Amino acid sequence: MITEPLGQWRKVSVRETKTAIDLAQEIKTLLDVDYPDAEKVVIVWDNLNTHTPASLYKAFPPEEARRLIERLEIHYTPKHGSWLDIAEIELSVMTKQCLDRRIGDIETLRRETAAWAEQRNEAQIGVDWQFTNDKAPVKLKHLYPQVKLK
Repeated sequence: MITEPLGQWRKVSVRETKTAIDLAQEIKTLLDVDYPDAEKVVIVWDNLNTHTPASLYKAFPPEEARRLIERLEIHYTPKHGSWLDIAEIELSVMTKQCLDRRIGDIETLRRETAAWAEQRNEAQIGVDWQFTNDKAPVKLKHLYPQVKLK
């Protein structure tokens, strides 16, 4: 799942695997096809082991990997905080709306998820992300220092 929340756009890619090579190919397509004129593309990744610049070096020659990395601005969600990733919210919506039944083969899955994404893109449906700075100390209390008053 790739999503641009402010642009109310998403793209779903169904693959048989989710390896470092698969991720690198998705990033290359994102940069060269979806955003060819963007100087920098900001991405938010959770802490999946393939979500690293090293994945690009596994898939491409060093010059190509470096070219792609230089166009990325990468931010990571906190460990155990993938729920902060808007793409995860989109995946949850897709699961409820599109994958609420058994789908028997990968081609049908590709068609169904592409149709779902196209419908949401055409309708300009965004993500209602309600996490705020005020909620951070409550939701992420384990990351905040504990102050004990005497």
